[in-house]
Amino acid sequence: MSYPPNLKYTKDHEWIQMDDAQSLIGITQYAQEALGDVVFVDLPEVGSTFKSGGVFGTVESVKTVSDLFSPIDLEVTEVNAELKDHPEWVNEDPYGKAWMIKVKPLSSGTDLMSAAEYEKLIASESH
Repeated sequence: MSYPPNLKYTKDHEWIQMDDAQSLIGITQYAQEALGDVVFVDLPEVGSTFKSGGVFGTVESVKTVSDLFSPIDLEVTEVNAELKDHPEWVNEDPYGKAWMIKVKPLSSGTDLMSAAEYEKLIASESH
């Protein structure tokens, strides 16, 4: 399993495509596989702000409901409304059409992991 090197990752299995103006956030391939078939995604309102580590939404699968954690301090500028009708996209394309929120970064995210660091984390979790 490979993880896009242009993204940063959290220990909670979210990814962020960092950009000073607008960043994208979603969940990783590892997270969607652990969840199983996603049936519902609950996302925040545009304009909401969250601190790093704060819960910004939930993903519901046939197995469980999992919180979505903010990788940085942020303000939500757009939500992927398509996920309401197509939650299966989270399983099909977690780094593409299943992005969850677009945000204005309010912190730098210096504690985020590179793809290589994230791969080491999940390798240690699966042993």
